[in-house]
Amino acid sequence: MNASGTQTLKPHSVPSSEGEARWWFGALAVIKATAADTGGQMAIVEVTEPPGAAGPLHVHHREDEAFWVLEGEATIEIGDRTIHARAGDYAFGPRDIPHRYTVGDSGCRMLFICTPGGFEGLVRDMSEPAPTRQLPPPMDKEPDWERVAAVAEAYGCELLG
Repeated sequence: MNASGTQTLKPHSVPSSEGEARWWFGALAVIKATAADTGGQMAIVEVTEPPGAAGPLHVHHREDEAFWVLEGEATIEIGDRTIHARAGDYAFGPRDIPHRYTVGDSGCRMLFICTPGGFEGLVRDMSEPAPTRQLPPPMDKEPDWERVAAVAEAYGCELLG
């Protein structure tokens, strides 16, 4: 804390080849910034998805979520709006508005930027450490959706379909 009672933040950086790598369902998620790194202000997760992957319809009640497509393309649905995002495109999903995405035919690499921070905990609790910085092997069984829903709820999120 500084003299005014606020937290003193320190510069922080994560090289492109670093960050906490996790296998999150069929994706590679690399946690780049956490609430601890940013004084609680944000979390940034770089997500690489295979062709045709889809995130389920869900809603965040604690954080806003932005999507910045770095490679490939994805169709992002936020509320009643559908955004066809390509490399370089950005979309913003305010909290309490349901959203989902579907990845294009060439796969996709994008940033999830969540404010405030804390979303990285959900990623950790729904994933496993990635032994390599590559996509995980295809899943051989359906996720335990009851467990996934319980983890989501613990982080102020709700699966809708």
